[in-house]
This record gives sequence, C-alpha cells and structure tokens, in this order.
Amino acid sequence: MSATDPTLWTATEQAAAIASRRLGSEELLDLFLDRIETTDRRVHAVCTLDAHRARRRAQEADEAVVRGESWGPLHGLPITVKDAIATEGLRSTGGATALRDHVPTADAPAVASLKAAGAIVFGKTNLPEWSGDWQSFNEMFGTTNNPWALDRTAGGSSGGAAAAVACGMTSFELGTDIGGSVRVPSAFCGVFGHKPSFGIIPTLGYLDSVGATDGRSMVESDVNTFGPIARSADDLRLLLDVLARPTPDRATAWRLDLPESSVDSLRGLRVAAWIDEPELEIDAVMARVLHDAVDAVEAAGARVDRAARPAVDVGAAWRDGARLIGAAVSVSDEVDHTFSHREWLLAHRRRAALRTAWAELFERFDVVLCPVTLLPAFPHLQTGIWSDRTIRVNGVDRRYVELEGWPALVGAAYLPSTATPVGVTDEGLPVGMQVVAPFLHDRRAVRVAGLIADACRDLGGGHRTPPTAI
Repeated sequence: MSATDPTLWTATEQAAAIASRRLGSEELLDLFLDRIETTDRRVHAVCTLDAHRARRRAQEADEAVVRGESWGPLHGLPITVKDAIATEGLRSTGGATALRDHVPTADAPAVASLKAAGAIVFGKTNLPEWSGDWQSFNEMFGTTNNPWALDRTAGGSSGGAAAAVACGMTSFELGTDIGGSVRVPSAFCGVFGHKPSFGIIPTLGYLDSVGATDGRSMVESDVNTFGPIARSADDLRLLLDVLARPTPDRATAWRLDLPESSVDSLRGLRVAAWIDEPELEIDAVMARVLHDAVDAVEAAGARVDRAARPAVDVGAAWRDGARLIGAAVSVSDEVDHTFSHREWLLAHRRRAALRTAWAELFERFDVVLCPVTLLPAFPHLQTGIWSDRTIRVNGVDRRYVELEGWPALVGAAYLPSTATPVGVTDEGLPVGMQVVAPFLHDRRAVRVAGLIADACRDLGGGHRTPPTAI
C-alpha cells in the first residue's frame, strides 16, 4: 500500500482491500468522515453530507463481501461528487442559491454508472456558482481553499473535488470540465484528473441553470465533459472504464470501444513538448518545473521534440475555443455571450480546422505535453466578475479570461487530456502538466500521464499528502 492511512491509498488499493476484507467499507467511510471533521474546517471542500444513507449502504457492502458477492470494481468505495452533478436524494445545487434546496429524484447517468459499479455516494463538493470560474466559491458554501496554501485557490470549477481527493476525504471524485474545470483544480491541488474525449461519458444531469435540475435531463452542452479526479493514473483508468458509455437513449444501438494503449514505457515514445508559447506565456517558475519534467521524460527514453506545434494561429484558436465555451455556458453565465447560430456555425468550422491541425500533429507524435494554465495556484481573487478581473503573470497584468487559453486549445477541439502532477514550485505549490492524446485515445493519455508522474518523482511529481491533511 502507498501509505499507512487508508484514506490516502489509491481507490484501486482501497477496492482491493475491501474485496479481501482487509478494510471495511463502513470503516473507510468513518475514516473519511473523520478526515472531513478535522481537515475540512480549513479547506472547505465538502458542502453536503449524506452519512446516514451512505452508512447503511456501506454496511450492506460489507455484508455482501462476507457472502462472497461483488457489486463491481468499485465495491464499497465511499465517494463524493461535484455539486454540479445531479445525485438522487441528495441536495445538488450547482453552487447557485436558486437551487439551494434542490434534491434530484434521479441520478445523472454518470453517477448511476459509478453506483452500479459499487461506489457509495456520501457527499457533494464545492464549486463556483453554475461552475463558472477557475476558483471555487459561492454565496451558500463559501470558499474552498487550496490544501497546500490556504490563502490560495484550489482551482475551479471542480475545486472542492480536487481538494477532497488531495486530502483523503474521498476515494475519488467525479468532476466536470468545459474550460479546464477538472484539469486546473487537479494541477493546483497536486492530483490526477482526466478530461475525456468529448462525448464518451454522458453529461446529462449537469446543473448549469434552473431549467436543468434532474439526472434525466436529455440535453448535453457543447464542449462539456465529466471526468474523474483521483490519486493515481491507475485510478483514472479504472474509472474511465466504468464511466465511458453511450447515453441511455443511445445504448440500445451504440457501443463504445475505446482503443487500448500500447504504451508500456516512455522509451521510444514520440513526444511533442509545447511548453513555451508567446501567445500564452506562462509563469516563469512554473515553466522551469515543466521543462525539468520534460527533461525527465527525455531521460527516461522518450523522443522529445520541443519545437512541434499544431499548425494554427494560436491566439485566434484559443479565442475561438473560448467563444465556443462561452456559448455553451451562456444559459447561466453572468457575461453576455451574444453569439448567433450563424456565428457559432462559423466558429464550429474553424474548430474543424483546429481539430485537423491537431490530428496532423498526432500523425508524428504519440502525445503532446503542455501547460494546464498560465500559473500555479494563485491567491484568492473574488472581487468583481471574472470578465473584469486581471491576474499577474511574470510581473504583467493579464486578463483573467486568459486562464482559459491552454484548456480551450485542447478542450474545444474535443481532445482527451490528463492532468498529471510533475513537480512543485519553490513555494511548495504543485505543478501539473496536460498530457494530450488523439481524439478517443483516452487510455493513452492516462497511461502516459502515470508514466510521466513516475519519471518525475524526484521533482515532486505524483500525488503527495498536503500539509492540511497531516
């Protein structure tokens, strides 16, 4: 096992321990609740608990193990879910006061998949209102703090989710990502997060407005994805296998058969390292950490090209991606994204050109490594609305919206990307890297992310326990 404390084991390790009766599901639930009691008063990651129902289900899970029964690969694992996702019988708000008392009557299909595989939902995690920020705070539940530095953000919009995973408050998490909302918090909190290829995990039951309040909602937004957050890449692979499937209305005829990854080591892997980009200049300290990580990947035998890029106008491409994301979230956003259907179609055509450029790059490379966003976790910044804020990078004030640049280049192109922890800054803040793979090659992204984290152990890569959880 990776630690003496079961709350900090990977979900894969926890599931194996429950199956072998070395650890009880109810025992693990109690440990998580204790961790929340002692740690979450400072971090504020978990916003709603359902301990009574979860305890009853955990007891049933333990009884089933004694009978030699298994509910699936996640049997008995107590988990939390981002509060943007509908969960049956459990308050689900999207971080919005308009849904303060909303209790869905049905699970989102992705939550139903986790439960069908044996997981037990015992709580919800914090986020910004309608998932609309790269920080996690709202009027009802307050601010989620970064477990590595409480005066800094845990990221958004799945900030509570990433902080809970980092601190050992849950076995794993289910987050959402439309503009970096899994990748950014995972990088800021030092955990693994996977933004899947668009369309492979159902996003029904996403709470982005008052009109979308039930897990059976039959509307999915452009660009939006649901993705797992965990303490290892092996966990991401396990969860991807559980979550990836057609929506219920298509399951009658559609099948999903993601390609297996043939990667078993970094040796010989064709890697494009896209770290330096004038259009999206990143924090210099973080850049040094990322370059050190690329050096470690090369030392492990990968064939690294530091000059390869998609053949696109990067500034125009990320701004187009941001506009497509803005259009997708406009139903709830505080910013006016006036965008006619004709304009959307033209932007969609330009996205097709971007996707082609990425595909052509992947003809020469197995993965692309790039930053998650412009800088590591930054101090809380909650004044005004996000469209008016600025963020300081390398001594220069930049528009807050530019935090979306790197996530949009990948996400708006529908590509899979795994955020993997590769090191720490001089201040001890985690640094994550995007491992981007071709469309539908999610297993490759996840596999390479794990190998890169292993190669960067001496740099502080991989999941480590934050000081607030000790």
